[in-house]
Amino acid sequence: MEEEKKVTEMDVTDYTDPQCPFCVDAYKTDVVKPIDVRRVIEKLDEYLSRNDYDGAERHLSYWLEEAKLGNDKKGAFSVYEEQMGLYRKRGKKEKAIESAEMAIRLVDELEIRSTVGAATSFLNAATVYKAFGNAEKAIPLFEEARAIYEEKLPETDERLAGLYNNFALALVDLSRFEEARKLYQKALSILSSGKGNEPEMAITELNLASLAEKESGLEKGEEEIEGHLDRAEKLLKTEGLKKDGNYAFVAEKCAPVFGYYGWFLTESELKGEAEKIYGVKL
Repeated sequence: MEEEKKVTEMDVTDYTDPQCPFCVDAYKTDVVKPIDVRRVIEKLDEYLSRNDYDGAERHLSYWLEEAKLGNDKKGAFSVYEEQMGLYRKRGKKEKAIESAEMAIRLVDELEIRSTVGAATSFLNAATVYKAFGNAEKAIPLFEEARAIYEEKLPETDERLAGLYNNFALALVDLSRFEEARKLYQKALSILSSGKGNEPEMAITELNLASLAEKESGLEKGEEEIEGHLDRAEKLLKTEGLKKDGNYAFVAEKCAPVFGYYGWFLTESELKGEAEKIYGVKL
């Protein structure tokens, strides 16, 4: 029973002492008692590395309340950023959209709209809208994020690759295939210039396979689709690739895509890799 508690419950003593809701200072709007965002995210990564999404949700909900009690808008903004991604992954539409809207609202309250941090918030919010079937609403946010990123980040910055990948997904939903293909190729170019990016490159290759299917159909697009699947498989089997929590997440995400296209052995192998890393049966 004690071991189970360690896995599923948050130990608040890992961080700063929680704010007291009965303290007078908690209600003074000119007093800011910041949460330790760095440590909050480190603990969140621990939950995610063992696939404990329930624990991750409780963890973020707790620290969002602490940020609110401490009038820490910057801390709340950071927590909303993490929440919208987590809720999106879990398919919790209303909570994901609420977190996205709150983060965007805080962008203006904090007067950071032209910053890279704001662009990341726009990107994450756009990804939420796209994930829940509203690509049209996502496009303006992707465009605003892109304008800031391309102005303020180096051309090889991997954050640009993430933006291009997610933006392209929304464009595919709207049948804007050629625009999407160009963004996927931009993402691959950036990722290939760095080290250890093979898992992310594999995701992009699978996205290109999906694009080919939607644009040409399974039969006409077969050759192109097979080429992307082959490259994705080789990337995921790169010798010396670090098999960590990120790899497990990518393997779990990619496995059913290979299965969909009839690559059942690859699907099984990737699922097994994810289970080995997570230590649980998926």
